[in-house]
Amino acid sequence: MSQPPRRIVIEIEVETAYLPEHSDPQVPRYAFSYTITIRNRGAVSATLLTRHWIITDANGKVREVSGDGVIGDQPSIAPGEAHRYSSGTVFETPVGVMEGRYGMITADGLHFPAPIPAFRLAVPGILH
Repeated sequence: MSQPPRRIVIEIEVETAYLPEHSDPQVPRYAFSYTITIRNRGAVSATLLTRHWIITDANGKVREVSGDGVIGDQPSIAPGEAHRYSSGTVFETPVGVMEGRYGMITADGLHFPAPIPAFRLAVPGILH
């Protein structure tokens, strides 16, 4: 008799901040940081192997960034645990959007994507 499938639930939360000390609107250069918390609400450990970002500025300019892990790490996240990290990006516009996915693998070898919902990065007060 085969085992029932294991429940996989990955939640992703994002906090953003504008970095005026690293920005120069005259260039134009708008720097932002983002802090991501990846929570494993499932029943099996999962390891983050890859990332793929789609980064779009307010002019519609799109950049895609892919690579291994996050900030040089491929964290394994046990059920009920979380991994938190911070990174950043720069736009030529005061508003931009990021979205993407993490490529993950469960402890028992199942590869799956963990979608990163779209989030906005904006200079404070720029949007009403």
